[in-house]
Amino acid sequence: MDLDQGKIDGLNNGKIPIYEPGLDQLVIRNHQAGRLHFTTDTAAAVKQSDVVFIAVGTPERRGDGAADLSYVFDAAKTVARNMDGFTVVVTKSTVPVGTGARVAEIIRQENPDADFAMASNPEFLREGSAIEDFMRPDRVVIGCENEKARAILKELYRPLYLIETPILFTNIPTAELTKYAANAFLATKIMFINQIANLCEAVGADVHHVSKGMGLDRRIGGKFLHPGPGYGGSCFPKDTAALASTAREHGESISIVENVIEANRWQKQRMTTKVRTALDNQVRGVTIGVLGLTFKPNTDDMRDSAALTILPALIADGATVRAYDPEGMEEAKEKMPDLVYCQDAYEACQGVDVVIILTEWNQFRNLDLKRIQAGMKARPDGRYLFCDFRNIYEPPTMVAAGFHYVGVGR
Repeated sequence: MDLDQGKIDGLNNGKIPIYEPGLDQLVIRNHQAGRLHFTTDTAAAVKQSDVVFIAVGTPERRGDGAADLSYVFDAAKTVARNMDGFTVVVTKSTVPVGTGARVAEIIRQENPDADFAMASNPEFLREGSAIEDFMRPDRVVIGCENEKARAILKELYRPLYLIETPILFTNIPTAELTKYAANAFLATKIMFINQIANLCEAVGADVHHVSKGMGLDRRIGGKFLHPGPGYGGSCFPKDTAALASTAREHGESISIVENVIEANRWQKQRMTTKVRTALDNQVRGVTIGVLGLTFKPNTDDMRDSAALTILPALIADGATVRAYDPEGMEEAKEKMPDLVYCQDAYEACQGVDVVIILTEWNQFRNLDLKRIQAGMKARPDGRYLFCDFRNIYEPPTMVAAGFHYVGVGR
């Protein structure tokens, strides 16, 4: 159920409002089979349901970093008015500790006779891998303090239990905090390796070897130890800010997370400085080719993408930016109308003084480098400037091919 009639009409006609690999086929198949329905009729949707998931947005509130819970509370009121019989109300949205209790309070205020139980079931899906993460998750976390509700949710997740997926039952505050703690820790790993990468550049070390040496320690693991221009997307930026806000509200220090937030902001600015330095601080009049705009591959999500920090700053310096992204350009056009949007990677590199890779889409991993060079302007030394902020290519290979190569931590 959604209030957006256009979104519901699109879904009923097989049009998916976001890009997620494989999602269109999954939705169409189950919709046609009668297992999946889309509606704006809240009453019908809630009355027929044993379990109602609240899965609305919780964007960062301007000013203090706290999560904006207005959509969650509006949904709670809607659910309360339309319950019919015992209903398990589950917060699937990422919400601060205490939200489940507040939602229960709202439901009781709106409908004193409501027969319901609250639960928290945070999602741990990665954009671009959401289907795989849902079908074969590392774990399922369920905060629930009502035995009847617990039995219903256990039955709901029985297919995952049968494939031995770990299912953690806990109380609601613990489930709410687990999502924030997990995302904050992953964001910390990203920024830790980025700061090590910056040190590598200063001392002549290779961050990829450092990362591998760290990751081979099973206590650490190699995931999220990939340097780049900083994290973005729908989760890490707002969730780290919300966790820091929750800590402040409760008078607790969580300085590690606050430092991660600041380090991420600085890392994006540092990438802009790297481009300026590579261009000998002569950016005005330069044309820049950019490959990738979304915060990560296999999504059209532009939220908090590094491109939104780096590219406007270079345009303000007097540069012209030609850009290509396989899925993110429609959203990018709304946020950065001053870019020249191109049909493919090679068109984006036509007539440019420098190429920048900002998103590691697979199609950028095996570019025809001779064709890229043919469209570029050479530097005074005859080489071609290539800033690879995702470290897709190997420095010796690029240098041998005639490029002045700029990576991260190498």
